[in-house]
Amino acid sequence: MSAALIMLAVTYSAPACAATNTPPDTIGRPGDLDRSDAGAGLPETGMGHGTPAPNADSDDDGADDAASPETKGTTAPIISHDLSQLPQPVRRMRELIVEAARTGDIEKLRPLLDKGRAATQLAISGRTGDPIAYLKGLSGDPDGREVLAIMLDILDAGYARMDVGNGEQTYVWPYFFAKPLKTLGPAQRVQLLRIVTAGDLDNMQETTGGYDFFRLGITPDGRWSFFLAGN
Repeated sequence: MSAALIMLAVTYSAPACAATNTPPDTIGRPGDLDRSDAGAGLPETGMGHGTPAPNADSDDDGADDAASPETKGTTAPIISHDLSQLPQPVRRMRELIVEAARTGDIEKLRPLLDKGRAATQLAISGRTGDPIAYLKGLSGDPDGREVLAIMLDILDAGYARMDVGNGEQTYVWPYFFAKPLKTLGPAQRVQLLRIVTAGDLDNMQETTGGYDFFRLGITPDGRWSFFLAGN
C-alpha cells in the first residue's frame, strides 16, 4: 500500500518525532502516533512494554520463526506466515475481517467487534464511543476506507503468536510487532514498507526500536481483541 494510504495521527509524545500537533483522532504519518501510553490497552499478554519481545529470529525471507532453546516454555513470541496453523476460530475471524474490509463499507466491521466488558479495544485510552464512528474519525477519508486498507495490509503480513505457554495467547498482526526492527532482513523490510514509509521506519528504529503502527489481535477463541496503534 502506498504511504498516502496508511497515515495515522494520534498525539505523539516521543521527543524525536513530535513534529506536529495533529489531533488524536486523525490519520497522519505513522511517525505522528501517540506512543505516550506505553502498552496501555493491550491485552495483559506481555505485549505492553513498548518494545517487542526478544526473539531468536533469523533474517530468512518470509521464514517462520520459533522460540530459541533458551526461550522455549517462556512467553517468547512465535512468528508464522502459515494461516493453516492458526486455530480455526482465529482463522475464521481473520477471514471475516478481511471480507468486511474488502467491501469498502466500514459498517461491515460492526458485527465483528466485541461489545461490553470484553469490547474490542480501538484506542490506547479505551474510550471511543461508537466504534465505527471512531474508526471513521481515524481515517483520512470520511468513509473510513483508509483504515480498511490498513487492516488489509497488516492482515496480509505474517502473525505473531504472543505469550506462548501461559494460557493467555493472542495472535497479533503484523508480526513486526514481535521483532526488534534491527533484526529484520531485506525482504522483511520490504514487507514492512508496504505498511509504513521509509522515513517512519527510520523514526521507529531511532526511538523505540520496535514497530508501533497499527496492529490487530485475535484471541484463540476467535474474539477480535484489539486494533491499536502507538505504544
